[in-house]
Formats: sequence, C-alpha cells, structure tokens
Amino acid sequence: MHGFEQTAPDGAGRDAAGAASARLAGHRLVPLATALLQEDGRILHWSQEAEALLGYRAEHVVGSYAAQLMVTDAERPRVLALFRQIMAGRGWSGTYAVRHQDGHPVELEFHTYPVTGPGGRPLLLATASDLSALREVEEDLAVLDGFFTQSPIGMAVYDTDLRYLRLNNALARINGLPVEQHLGRRISAVLPGINSSEIEAVMRQVLLTGRPVVDARSHGHTPGDPRRDRAWSASYFRLEDSTGRVLGVSSSIIDVSERFRAEARAARAQERLAMLAAATARIGTTLDLQRTAEELVEAVVPRFADFATVDLLESVLGGEEPGPLRPDSSVQVRAVAVGEAFGSGLTQAADAVGMVSRYDPKRMYARTLVSGRPLLKPHVDEETLSGLVPTPDRVEHGMAAGIHSYLLVPVIARGMVLGGAEFARTRNPEAFTAADVALAEELVARTALAIDNARLYRRERETALTLQRSLLPQEIHRTLGLEIAHRYLPSSLVSEVGGDWFDVVPLSSGRVALVVGDVMGHGIRAAATMGQLRTVARTLATLDLPPEHVLTRLDETAMGIGEGQFATCVCAVYDPVERTCTIASAGHLPPVAVAPDGSARTLDVPPGVPLGVGGVAFTAVEFTLPPGGLIALYTDGLVEKRGRDLDEGIGLLSRTLAVRGRTLEESCDAALEALVADGTDDDIAMIMARVLPVPADRIATLPLTGEGPLPSRARRFTRATLSAWGLSAVSDYAELMVSELVTNAMLHADAPRRLRLFRDRYLTLEVSDAGRQAPRLRSSAEEDEGGRGMHLVSELAHRWGTRQTRSGKVVWAEIDLGHRGDQQL
Repeated sequence: MHGFEQTAPDGAGRDAAGAASARLAGHRLVPLATALLQEDGRILHWSQEAEALLGYRAEHVVGSYAAQLMVTDAERPRVLALFRQIMAGRGWSGTYAVRHQDGHPVELEFHTYPVTGPGGRPLLLATASDLSALREVEEDLAVLDGFFTQSPIGMAVYDTDLRYLRLNNALARINGLPVEQHLGRRISAVLPGINSSEIEAVMRQVLLTGRPVVDARSHGHTPGDPRRDRAWSASYFRLEDSTGRVLGVSSSIIDVSERFRAEARAARAQERLAMLAAATARIGTTLDLQRTAEELVEAVVPRFADFATVDLLESVLGGEEPGPLRPDSSVQVRAVAVGEAFGSGLTQAADAVGMVSRYDPKRMYARTLVSGRPLLKPHVDEETLSGLVPTPDRVEHGMAAGIHSYLLVPVIARGMVLGGAEFARTRNPEAFTAADVALAEELVARTALAIDNARLYRRERETALTLQRSLLPQEIHRTLGLEIAHRYLPSSLVSEVGGDWFDVVPLSSGRVALVVGDVMGHGIRAAATMGQLRTVARTLATLDLPPEHVLTRLDETAMGIGEGQFATCVCAVYDPVERTCTIASAGHLPPVAVAPDGSARTLDVPPGVPLGVGGVAFTAVEFTLPPGGLIALYTDGLVEKRGRDLDEGIGLLSRTLAVRGRTLEESCDAALEALVADGTDDDIAMIMARVLPVPADRIATLPLTGEGPLPSRARRFTRATLSAWGLSAVSDYAELMVSELVTNAMLHADAPRRLRLFRDRYLTLEVSDAGRQAPRLRSSAEEDEGGRGMHLVSELAHRWGTRQTRSGKVVWAEIDLGHRGDQQL
C-alpha cells in the first residue's frame, strides 16, 4: 500500500513482510491429516488430508496395520510400545518421521486422542501436520506480528461491522488512546473529532467491492492532540479467508499533517492567484467610478469576504483633487458600493450606497486612512467593533450578523488617499491573515487606479461637456410664425465628447436661420472645431447671407482650421411672411418634413460635400411650408445605429413624426424614445420647427408705386399703422427712418417697390427695390446737401442691414420696441 511503502523502516523489513504475506496468501491453511486406529493398530479411517500428506490412498490402507506401512522394521518395536501406552490412556503429542508412499521420510507433528468406539471398544484418533509447513507458518506469523507491533505506521484490523479487532501501538499513539480502548468500538465512537462518517463510508465501499483504496484523506483532532487539527493518509483493503468469506478490513495510516498544511497553503495561494487574475480581468472595465467600485465588491464576495464595501472621500466625489489627509481633521466618506453574501444582515451595520458618514479623527477608520496602511483585526469582539463603526447603534447589528474578522485597506492612487475598502467575514470561519492583507492590498490598488482614472475621466469629460454646452445656444428666442423645439444628447457610450451642434439665429423681418452640424470625430478638438464653425455660421447668417453662401464661407473656415477637420452641416432660412424655407446642405442628412395631414417625407436637398473638402459650390432649394407643417433637422447620431442602416433610421423617424396630436416637445421625446431608447454611440443634435400662422396685425405692406411723393406717402402709412398697433411712441423715429430709406432707394436704386412693416420683438422697417448695390455710409462735408440719410438710419436703428433677393434687394432697419418705449415714457 502507498502509505506502507513510504514509511517502512528499511528494505529488508518490507521484503520479509512481503514474503511472509505471499506465503500465507499461497498456503492459506496448513492441512491437518486424521486417522482412526483400532486397538490392534489397524486403520479404520484415512482422511483426504492424510492421502495428500503421505501419498497412501484410503482404499489401500484401510484395514492395514499402520506401523507396517509407515515405519521401518527397526522402528516398529518402539512405535508399537508407544501405541500400547497411548491406548492404555496415556495421551501423547510429539514429532515423528513417518515413511511416505514413495519411501522418503516426512516429519510430522502428532496429536493423539484415545476414544471409545461402538460397543465400548477402544480406538485411537490421531491428527498430524507437516512439521516444516507448520514452522514456515509460525515464522511467517512471527514476521507479520513483529511488523504489526513494531511498525511506525498505524495499522488496524476491523470486523465487518467496522469495529476494531486489532491495532498496533503506533496507531494507538496517533489516536492518543490505549489499544484496549479501541477494541470492539467503531471509529466514530473512539474518535468523534475527525470525519469518521466519511472514513466509514470508504471502508464500507471496500467491504462491498473488494477494491483497495489508497491515500484516503481524513482530518480532525484526536484525544491525543485535541487543540490542533491534523490530517492522515490511509489505505484500506478487504480481508478474506481461503473460501473467499469476508472477514473485515485492514488499514494502514500515516500522519500527513505537514504535507496537508503545505498543500492547503499552496491551494490557498493558487486560489488567491486565481482570484487576483479574475479580479484583474473584471475590475476597471469601464470609466464609471461607481461601477469600478462595484466590480471590486463582486470580485471578493463571497470568495474572499462575506461582506465588502467601498467608500470614497466626499471631496473626491465632489470633483476636488485629492490631497493629504490631516490627522486632526475628521474624514467624510460616501458609500459607493456595498455587497454581502448569505444575507447576513451586516449591511445594517454599514452605510447603504449613497450614504455619507463622518469619522472623528480619533477613530480607527480615520486614523487608518490618514496613515495609508491597512488595518487588520483578525478577531472582532464588541469592543473592537465599537471602534470601527461610525455610530454606536451599529455595533449590535454587526455582532448579530456574526462578524468575527475585519480588514480595512485605504484606496490609494498616485500617492493620494481616495477612500477606504472594508472586508469582513461572518460565515467563513477563518480569520484574515497577513496573506489576505497582501491580496486585498493588490486588489484595492488595482481598483484605486481604475477609480482614479474614472475620476480623471469624469473631470475631463465634464470639462469638455461644459465647453461643448457653452458653445451651444443658451436660449432659443420665440420666433413669430414658427414654434421651435430642440434636443441635444451627448453620447452615452463613447468616452469622449463629440462635435454635434445646432443653432437658431433670429434674422431681420422675423426670419430665422436653423443650423445643424456634425464635426467628424470626438474629443476636445472636435468640440473646439464645432465652436468655431458654429460662431462663424451664426455670424454669417446674421449678415443675411443666403444658406448656400453661409456654407461656402464655412467650408473655407473648416479648411483653415486644420487638416482633417471635416464637418457636415445643413442650413435652413425660414421667412414667416412668405412661409418659404430655403435650405442648403454640406454632406448632411436630408431634413424630414411632415405635412398637416400627417404625411411625412424627406426633403430633396442637394447633398453637397462636407465642410473642409473645399472647391465645391453649394446649392440651395426653396420649399413652401404650409401652416401646421413640421420640419426636422438632425445629426446622424439620431438615426444611425449599429445593426440599423441610415435609410431604416430615417424611415423610423419619419413614421414617428407623422403621428398626429402631439405637441412639438412630445414629438422630440417620441423620436428619442423610438430611435435611441437604449443609448447612442454618437452625439445627437436635433431641431424641430412647426409653422404657425402670422397674425394679420403683425404685418403691414405699402406698394411704392403710383403718383405722388413716395417719402410722404410712406411716412403717412407708417404713422397710421403704428397708431393702429399702439406703437405711437416710436412713430417719430419710424417715420424719419422710413423717409430716409425710401429716399435712398429712389436716389440710388431708381425703383423702390415696397414698404413693409413687421412687428415682433423689434419693429422692422423694410424697403425693397430693384437695385443690387447695398447702401454705404459715406462721409459728408458740411456744405454737402446729401449723403447723411444712412448715417441717420444707423444712429436711430437698433441695427440695420440689407439682403439680396431674386429681383433686387431689401434694406431694413429695426427699432427695439422695449428700449424706445421706455425712453418715451
């Protein structure tokens, strides 16, 4: 057996024992020959064993004189004299050499028994065994007995009920009980401190199958060493007699406690390495600070600890840079991840996620964070726990949960403490050790680095988002004749900000420019490029440039920003008076238009090339939008998604917007819910605009045709209109400015066509003519009779300008109604 071979004292002992075992296994039992003799020495009975021992068959010897067959003539008188003595009642036992059938002598050991036969006649029963075989068996038994009693290996024999029949002193010493206290008892009764049920199950299996079991492990404590757990390796084999009858089980046992402890240490070390490898793979998979803390808790519960929590300094979570902790200041932390196994209830003694605790500088938690070194409490009692928890009322919950071992490891990254990670054991009976501290430090260090990266990423992302949002419109002014709603969503998956933007630019005469763009790429550079393009686009639109000219100038700007800075953009200008929308695109997705009856379509706008390509002209198209109609401008993040192509996304957007009965805000929400309910890989910018009817009392038009002085007619029309609108307070300014605009058109354009007054937040005065040349402010000498009209307009107007039309131009000027009204009052 395995244990026997490892611990036998020397090779000779093993050889002797093996040879003895082999001989006993071969002979099983020494044959016992029997013969029954009459009082005259004739043979009455001759057993089969006698036949095998001496060679004489029974039918040949029964009736013959035994002395004549088996002894020589010289020995016969002596044998006959001994026979008479035995028959006289004097029994005899001894050794004697008799003759085999083939003539050679056989040394036998005899035992004789005078008996009484039928009729009272005396008979002699003789038994005999081969003396050499007996001596061989005795020698073998002596070897085995010596080996059994002198072997340092524990050895035992059990009956079929698994009770001790025999054991050696070595096993008695291992168990710490005398041999006699074992006999007749089972292992479970003798050694209650070991895993006796498992051992007896193995022994029953050996009894049942006959297959030996080698190196079966058992463990526990014995009466001889009750304070220390030990381990043993045992081998078992079944005992049988020559007929195959099962007699019991034999075992050999060696103490392998040191090897067991070494294996246990190796197994724990391997388990720690496996845990470390698994935790390394799962911690820090995202740049989310809380998720990173949760990954640490998930990695250690329940393999390492029954309870774990990660708390971070409130200042760190608030976005502040971590700094050295002062030993005289309290520590305020917030729980960001908590987990437990088995539902122990230990969470009642700790902060729930989101809760904040303040630790006095004298408490162990605060001192540990200040020191930056782990705090190990292998054994926790009520007094110890009271120094660990932030408030005394949690001690009772902790003790009720069964906490018995505690470990606190500061979360340190780049030399600065970010918080603390706590570990506790309740059901796991083993206390935390120095090896556990090393493992926890390694896990927490990896977590701390990931948390700090997440913190830095959060700070950088918030900075970039703040920059990005600051570059987007902060307020969308209400526009007459148009209801506007918008949405902007940063990417939920991409780790950097993007370059999507939108803008609503109020223009003269209630007109408005809607701009949506998307800088290719992500990051601070894309956001900065977006800011530059948006500023330029807003400025160009304010100059009343047509959409296609705005895109041309933007293209030049993008080329000047830097190589590889491309962007798509769509620019639409809506005129609420004419209800026309002029749209130009630079490689952007087509707008979606929805008619009042709910039919939706994409507008056929020449796609153009992205901004930054250069050298390609842009084309604008004009559409008429009916009252109640809707138009949507958007970036590709809304409709493009992994596993869904653009056409499918645009079709879904069109169907979503076609649903009638929603407000514009509800339509925006519905679009986001339908297309990006589970997040988006890209930023999203979207503008929706619905056409509203312009009230008739907001517009007044005077054709500048017919007879009579046009400036005076324009002044009278202006005074009457403003009086009707309740704006007489600005009538003087308006009349003077209208007179100068009409006069200027007559002098320099030779064909004034129309005066239009438009009232919104500003009062807009428009004079259209057939000329193409924009008016200019010219210097005039004191003696000059003209050239001062536009100077006067520039001084009186909030702002003024000109825009080109298909048939000429429009010169306009605005009066700030709020400002001028306050001045008059």
